[in-house]
Amino acid sequence: MVRGDCLREAVDFHSRFNDRYGVLTRRILREVSENARISISDMSRKVGTSRWYSRGRIKKLDAELGIRYTIEPNESKLGLSAGHLILVKFKSKPDYEHIAGLLGRSYIPQLAASVKGNYDMLVYAIATSSQEYARWDKGMQVAFSQYKASWQSSEVVHRQLGFFPLRNELIEHTSVPSKYKDLLKALNSDSRASFQSLAKKLGMHFNTVAYGMNRLLIEGYVKRFTITMDKPEMVSLMSFFAKYSPTEGYEDSSAEARKSFMSDDENSVMSRYLITAPLIGGYDFFTLGAFDDKKTAYRKDVLYHKKLFEKHGIRMRYGEIEKVILGSLPIRSINTKKEYATMKWTEEL
Repeated sequence: MVRGDCLREAVDFHSRFNDRYGVLTRRILREVSENARISISDMSRKVGTSRWYSRGRIKKLDAELGIRYTIEPNESKLGLSAGHLILVKFKSKPDYEHIAGLLGRSYIPQLAASVKGNYDMLVYAIATSSQEYARWDKGMQVAFSQYKASWQSSEVVHRQLGFFPLRNELIEHTSVPSKYKDLLKALNSDSRASFQSLAKKLGMHFNTVAYGMNRLLIEGYVKRFTITMDKPEMVSLMSFFAKYSPTEGYEDSSAEARKSFMSDDENSVMSRYLITAPLIGGYDFFTLGAFDDKKTAYRKDVLYHKKLFEKHGIRMRYGEIEKVILGSLPIRSINTKKEYATMKWTEEL
């Protein structure tokens, strides 16, 4: 296959997994993914179904996909420092139960997952200050030395697409005013909860909950109410880190790459690309993508980018996510073209 054919094939993405669900079901899932608090009436009107059908579909999807209703946080507004993505490679066989315990002692790591590929574990960590992160980073390197682990951290510049769910343990330590913090944690655990149930859980008046939720949105602590899902067994999640050497024509390659990030089935069950983010440090760019299987993930993600940036001295490390050790994965369905249209492309990949 010539280079041009490979690139066209990669951009022309279609998922067999999405075909398992009907169009109406996928549209319902898209609505709750983009606004988890949408009412059954509004959803039914937008999708063109009965309230009975919409309610039944949501209940079934909750069970089948392991849906969790949560928030997409604004990390900078929460007073957090830059996030870090960490690659870990073990020389000694890791005890992931022990590792989960080590990581779980701190509120700084938000996601940890075992990986099969060029590295063994992926970690996303974020702290309330760069100094706090540096202390934790050094401490983890010491703790992981028993596994003879290499630990490589890169700072996230910004996320062009997607987000990492935050643990409530971290939210407790943010700069959010105390009068909103308990509500924010409750919404992080269940963003579809009714005002009445939230008021009862938090011991607040109904109107206080409504006002507080409105302030969280107006003041920018919450970007949107959304969902995350469990990883289906028949889907491959491919994560890769890339290092480029920008040369002439680099901008064209970057623009071509963005086309692939925006390419997706209409109203997909889960977005093709869940996260894309420029980095500083050991690597320049990170992606997390969902594909039908490992072979498809390698061909349409890893091989695609290798060919796309082959003239720019690309160096890559990639791996398939096997199991979540801590936190949760940001699997959801959103309109990626709409998301990218809102971005100002001041940075290149």
